[in-house]
Amino acid sequence: MDILAAYRQVGSYRGAAAICGTTHKTVKRVVERHEGSGAAPPRKERARNYDPVREVVAEQVARTHGRISAKRLLPAARTAGYEGSARNFRRLVAAQKALWRRGNHRGRRPAVWTPGDTLVIDWGVRDGLHVFCAVLAWSRFRFVRFAADEKSATTLGMLAECFEVLGGVPATVLADRMDCLKAAVVADVVVPTADYVRFATH
Repeated sequence: MDILAAYRQVGSYRGAAAICGTTHKTVKRVVERHEGSGAAPPRKERARNYDPVREVVAEQVARTHGRISAKRLLPAARTAGYEGSARNFRRLVAAQKALWRRGNHRGRRPAVWTPGDTLVIDWGVRDGLHVFCAVLAWSRFRFVRFAADEKSATTLGMLAECFEVLGGVPATVLADRMDCLKAAVVADVVVPTADYVRFATH
């Protein structure tokens, strides 16, 4: 039942609280708010035990571009007068890092796709079953098949079937360093297998 209606009906805080299944303090607060401005009273900001070192933390977070950990900052905060727990201090550092990141975005732009340009492929495992997934980037068309393994022949077979379903071949196929398509890594550059190169050329 509505608290205000219950209060109007019985005329007492405790009676309305018994009807509504709440406390008389809650009823009093609701009635006073309704009879007043209708808005909740402004909540006072509580003082925190880390307030004196907030500026020190903000300065260190900005100086390290948001990479410093609370564990590294804690000794400096103790020297500056912080006497609270390490857990509470971690909350302060996390909040300051989030604040710093909000104002210092890396500026990474999302990719701009064109129709039929890029196909993204990857393997996953679900309940012991290997799942091949391919997504055509622009249209987000999904091709999903299940297999018993993730070998090179299986992957190339899945790609061929995907191309048949698509009715064409995209300009680029992105794979996340699949071991089945990787012959070697030279200077951090993946060298594809000969079979994959022949398949791509064909």
